[in-house]
Amino acid sequence: MATSDTWSSTLGLSDIEDWIKSQKFETTSDLKIPPQLVDQVIGQDEAVMVIRKAAEQKRHIILIGDPGTGKSMLARSMIDFLPKGELQDVVAYNNPDDQNEPKIRILPAGKGKEIVHAQKLEAEQKKAQKNSTWMMLIIMFIGLGAILSLTSKPVNWTPLLITSVGGLVVYMLARSYTQRREASLVPKLIVTHKQDDPAPFVDATGAHAGALLGDVKHDPFQSGGLETPAHERLEPGAIHKANKGVLFIDEINMLRIESQQSLLTALQEGEFSILGQSERSSGAMVKSEPVPCDFILVAAGNLDAVAGMHPALRSRVRGYGYEIYMRSTMPDTDQNREKLIRFVGQEVSKDKKIPHFNKGAVAEIIREAQRRAGRRGMLTLRLRELGGLIRVAGDIATEKGASVVETNHVLEAKKIAKSLEQQVTDRAVERRKDYKMSLTEGAVVGIVNGLAVLNAESSMAEFSGIVTPIVAEVTPPQHREGGKIIATGKLGEIAKESVQNVSALIKKYTGEDISNHDIHVQFIGTYDGIEGDSASIAVATAVISAFEEIEVDQTCAMTGSLSVRGQVLPVGGVTAKIEAAAEIGLKKVLIPEENLKDVLLDDKYIGKIEVIPVRTLNDVLSHALVGARKEGLLKKLAALVAAKRPSSTPTPPLPGADRPTVH
Repeated sequence: MATSDTWSSTLGLSDIEDWIKSQKFETTSDLKIPPQLVDQVIGQDEAVMVIRKAAEQKRHIILIGDPGTGKSMLARSMIDFLPKGELQDVVAYNNPDDQNEPKIRILPAGKGKEIVHAQKLEAEQKKAQKNSTWMMLIIMFIGLGAILSLTSKPVNWTPLLITSVGGLVVYMLARSYTQRREASLVPKLIVTHKQDDPAPFVDATGAHAGALLGDVKHDPFQSGGLETPAHERLEPGAIHKANKGVLFIDEINMLRIESQQSLLTALQEGEFSILGQSERSSGAMVKSEPVPCDFILVAAGNLDAVAGMHPALRSRVRGYGYEIYMRSTMPDTDQNREKLIRFVGQEVSKDKKIPHFNKGAVAEIIREAQRRAGRRGMLTLRLRELGGLIRVAGDIATEKGASVVETNHVLEAKKIAKSLEQQVTDRAVERRKDYKMSLTEGAVVGIVNGLAVLNAESSMAEFSGIVTPIVAEVTPPQHREGGKIIATGKLGEIAKESVQNVSALIKKYTGEDISNHDIHVQFIGTYDGIEGDSASIAVATAVISAFEEIEVDQTCAMTGSLSVRGQVLPVGGVTAKIEAAAEIGLKKVLIPEENLKDVLLDDKYIGKIEVIPVRTLNDVLSHALVGARKEGLLKKLAALVAAKRPSSTPTPPLPGADRPTVH
């Protein structure tokens, strides 16, 4: 077992207590926050440089990366570099020649409101004059009826009644006609700005076709003189509101392909007519003259969003703009740590409800950034989730009446602000302890403690590890065609393939012909399924143990992928897996040697569990198997397989640009 000092230097988080003391601030209130939004973006220097160029040259951008890495913040920052004074007002007029094709007029910013206001006043004056004229005529008409009634012998009130009712009906019809006619003469303000307004930023994430492209309201009274003029029913879309500004669409692949096609047309033409989006609406017959939509498109999403984009839309952006892949981590340097200090100050200033952080609390946030990076010497850039931890710590400090957030508040926040996956894992660990689903002592043939992570496919930066027992049994074949490998436990495609690949290694390491046996492999407690190949060494160890009837040390857990030549390949989420093994009471964990640099254990796990790096399946078996027959197997293996990886075999790269893909 390694000493405590060795653990701290090789597997724990780096000590930043001395470093934080040298920083020239007492609390984050002493920090100066940059006024421009683009300067508040942390760790995305290449993206910031491209954003500045794109804003100045009015280029479109695709931002791809993990959630919480600053995509929307970068998009918002572009408006600071766009020129002012180019904004336009858009006004819609009635078209007397074709009611279903309203006219569009473009005006300088601020002029549209003036014109519409002046037209409304003029219309109100004309309406008042016409109403007065009609009222006088009706009064005269009713007066005539009164005279006829009073002069008749005897007095007959029928003429007065007829003229009164008739006058009232005529007045109502005249008033309705006047209102409708005057309304058709008053233009509608579609898009309006003030002269000193900044360039617009419009977030159209999740917008349906009408909200994105504009729509025409349904008119329930389509005839009989009660209809609403078509130009009054026009509603601008996000593309029109973003004219001369920035249109931001996150999760661009969630837009329907028809909407993406229309968006492409708007990008190409710089204008797009407002038309009814529903075929069942009366607005389906309306199509305005083209409305300007000269905007910068910033499309964002995760890496899978690219596959869901319309090919022509992506081609348009690539041809007239930039594609940026956001970083998920940055090097753990003094300069980048100082940026994280500023990030804490920025989050406190934005929240406006939590106190500032002292040096100790900031140091703990930086340590958490190291741990969530998943690789030694790196800091995470999944800052939205880190900001959530900052706010929880601030809430705790506020609840306790503290004037500043201290280290103990952050430590308490880490216990509260666990992801759903981690909470599920904690309860699963409790259940497994109660039911003894995982063995933590002794030695058993054919049973291995495998390791997995629960949220490998989620958008969370943090992984939640769990111990998954794997059981193997070898039996005579059930069919004449020969034996086969039967794996159960709701396995995904990659997991099934990894189990099949193990068959080549079994024959190589045991000398047994698997066609003479059925090999049953069961993943215990995997109710939600298993995907990935990180259980390969555990499966191979369990099967070889069952073949050779050699016991496996139950105080040991393991994770790692296998090549068909017996080399142990790196996997993801090793820190979370090691911590899960420690929580359940295991004493040692076998991990790929190349993953050793990715281990960043919390202080409470230091010295609690031994981490053993392995390079080949030989190494795995030598550490995992126990009992009298172990040495005989190892001697046989030494004659079959070289314990050292061939120098000509290149080291497989970690999947992904900044962090391994988790299995």
